[in-house]
Amino acid sequence: MGGQRGHFLYSTVSTSYDPCVMAAAFLFYCCVTGSLLSAPFANAENPYRFFTWRVTYGDIWPLGVKQQGILINGQFPGPQIEAVTNDNLIINVFNGLSEPFLISWNGIQQRRNSWQDGVLGTNCPIPPSRNFTYVMQVKDQIGSYYYFPSLAFHKAAGGFGGIRILSRPMIPVPFPPPAGDFTILAGDWFKASHSTLEYILDSGRNLPFPDGILINGRGWNGNTFAVDQGRTYRFRMCNVGLTQSLNIRFEGHTMKLVEVEGSHTIQNIYYSLDVHLGQCYSVLVTADQPVRDYYIAVSSRFTSPVLTTTAVMHYTGSVVGVRGVPPGGPTIQIDYSLNQARSIRWNLTASGPRPNPQGSYHYGLIKASRTIRLANSAPVINGKQRYAVNSVSFVPADTPLKVADFYQIQGVFYVGSIPDNPTFGSAYLQTSVMGANFRDFVEIVFQNYEDTVQSWHIDGYSFFVVGMDGGQWTPASRQSYNLRDTVARCTVQVYPKSWSAIYMALDNVGMWNVRSENWARQYLGQQFYLRVYSPANSWRDENPIPRNALLCGRASGRRTRPL
Repeated sequence: MGGQRGHFLYSTVSTSYDPCVMAAAFLFYCCVTGSLLSAPFANAENPYRFFTWRVTYGDIWPLGVKQQGILINGQFPGPQIEAVTNDNLIINVFNGLSEPFLISWNGIQQRRNSWQDGVLGTNCPIPPSRNFTYVMQVKDQIGSYYYFPSLAFHKAAGGFGGIRILSRPMIPVPFPPPAGDFTILAGDWFKASHSTLEYILDSGRNLPFPDGILINGRGWNGNTFAVDQGRTYRFRMCNVGLTQSLNIRFEGHTMKLVEVEGSHTIQNIYYSLDVHLGQCYSVLVTADQPVRDYYIAVSSRFTSPVLTTTAVMHYTGSVVGVRGVPPGGPTIQIDYSLNQARSIRWNLTASGPRPNPQGSYHYGLIKASRTIRLANSAPVINGKQRYAVNSVSFVPADTPLKVADFYQIQGVFYVGSIPDNPTFGSAYLQTSVMGANFRDFVEIVFQNYEDTVQSWHIDGYSFFVVGMDGGQWTPASRQSYNLRDTVARCTVQVYPKSWSAIYMALDNVGMWNVRSENWARQYLGQQFYLRVYSPANSWRDENPIPRNALLCGRASGRRTRPL
């Protein structure tokens, strides 16, 4: 089945807005929120940033073969979002494709606002020739993130871009200002079109091995980063790929790790760095070598064969291009990667996005009220390849779950349709939703019984990665947890035949996607939704449905709010 296309019947009450004039965009924001109390003149420290994006198909040649790519304002990758902590983002997305479309925001927590999450379980897709305006605040966040198309298999065609959230001037950063700030969006890529790849998956088959790796939408030596000798530069590196973990290296240079998905880190030095699916890292690289050009090498990890692509770090004044072969990196060594992951620690002396030490939140002193164990599997159901969590392979409903929950539409889903622990029974299809209580503190264990690296993401949250190791998790595994200075992040890897454990404070009400970042697995069911519920039904805990919300499926024709 092509379950993620979103064949919904749409309401006609949703309206379009023209944001070309700033005043009109501001008035639109007031209409969406239903209040002038949040207006810029009443909250001057939190500015508004307005974006108008037109999504279209266009020809691209990332691996030397003409393909149909998804462009945003004619760009592949799409335009970068630059913001400062607490900024309000107003992003008007016009869908110029011939099919429904959605954009999601990887790592942006959407505080009290899952209405803006941009996945099929929370939002109706944007129909062709229509638009939707995302209204969100990057509340109390810093760091490196990205956006991507979440519907169908559009991610295989582009439509992604980087997000930088900077600290406010009053909040100190634990390293001197770099001479430059670069973004590397790297990922595996296929020469086949996204629709062909989608057909392969719908037919019940696995994807072939990727054809190559791209850096910022280009292949071998397709990008040049200019540097001056003796100066230090920040590189924000995200794995936006579909199926493969990556390893990144700078020829002749070391990387000083400074940030992981919003957490300032202990500034360890690395010669190569593993970046798993959906993850982002910031490193500082000092141009301290003789003046010439150097490779930036990105390779697939844990694969045979190994795919490699390169960019160029060009020293000002260099007349000598890159030479020889790119620097080699690790290939299939799991222990190397596991030890590297354990070495990444939180910088407890650094300030966070707010003027208080990050280490003031003592996660290790809080007793978890619930333990959830999640096991991935790769079953065949009805003769077709599927992927599952605790034996449940997710299928989208005919109405977004968040919308159905708001209007109390019966029969779309039921809470508790996925168990808290592996059942090891026969896998089955279900629109799986797990219930959870607002303000609970939970332990989640990702158990991987397969021979491949897994990568898990939870929308709306950052969580503490307290432990990971080989074998099967048991309660005794808690003795090895890092309860002092592990990083908070939104995506965690789980090594083959291994486990990873996280602690997470359920402080964000909403319907949140828990998914594999391997997009073939996500597409074929390795995901579910976590319904974090507050009985108070208060705007203090969760924003009301936006006035501009698209309504579809069984909610078509309803009003977003009373007049």
